[in-house]
Amino acid sequence: MNKNALQPFKFQPLLKPVLWGGRRIAALKHLPDDGQPIGESWEISPMAGRESVVAQGPDAGLTLTELTARHGERLLGSDVARRHGGRFPLLVKIIDACRPLSIQVHPGDALAAERHHSPGKTEMWYVVDAQPEAVIMAGLKQALTPSQFESLARQGELEQVVVHYRPIAGDVFFLPAGTVHSIGAGNLLVEIQQASDVTYRLYDYGRVDVDGHPRQLHIDEALAAVHCAPDAGIASHCDPTTPGLTRLVECRHFVASLLTVDGRHRLEWEPMRSFVALVATRGQLDVVTDGQCHTPLAMGESMLIAACTRTIEVAGTGQAVMTYIPHNQ
Repeated sequence: MNKNALQPFKFQPLLKPVLWGGRRIAALKHLPDDGQPIGESWEISPMAGRESVVAQGPDAGLTLTELTARHGERLLGSDVARRHGGRFPLLVKIIDACRPLSIQVHPGDALAAERHHSPGKTEMWYVVDAQPEAVIMAGLKQALTPSQFESLARQGELEQVVVHYRPIAGDVFFLPAGTVHSIGAGNLLVEIQQASDVTYRLYDYGRVDVDGHPRQLHIDEALAAVHCAPDAGIASHCDPTTPGLTRLVECRHFVASLLTVDGRHRLEWEPMRSFVALVATRGQLDVVTDGQCHTPLAMGESMLIAACTRTIEVAGTGQAVMTYIPHNQ
């Protein structure tokens, strides 16, 4: 028996109504549809004002920050706690775009720290479903000078120089901070990102907010953040039918994999290095930690497994995006 054990954590749904949102998140999570356009479900969030709250168990009612403060290295992992000052370093979302998001860019760590006292925002997307007409825009087609980029942004013509993809289920997009990007209409995806909510909006299709005012653009701020060279290695594909664990993205901020189970799969794990987050995208799974704690994980649900966990087995038939923080060599 693991005397240091913490049972896996589930959190209360944290749904974000936005003007570009759709109706598929409620369906995915088997929640009542109240007619609001839900664009994002913040699955595991440490962000002030929009923090995840533990839904059940002895820590029910605690925010993720309070949970992290209570359990420290047992939850985060000793290496993660050292590197991130005891703070939870990721934000995990499900996104449903019924209309296109703005064309935007996020700053890197140094610029975000200087301007916003925040980490930067490197992120990845795993496409759960894409309608036939769906588009994702990511990266530049050609190298631009800063003045060329600024001119195109101010004229509202960035679409013509951003690469357009026709996504399908299983596609993966890796977006280091500084990459120009937009999620088009018809995409349902899981997003893993640094715990930052800093976005510079470059173009927004002339849309207005609920008060009828044009949504603010941040072109001046974005000029110091954007990569003006073509971006390589943004898009890849993972066959969702491949059994077991398939690596999607690996960077210094996070590792993301797709876990496909039909029966039972044991995860090889080093306790105390990092927590593990799971977002179920299909089926019904049973997560068994330390050989004794069984926690169900249904499609549309997420789970946070503490770093002090010694063994993780996943049984059932289904699929989940898994992420953790890589060891700092």
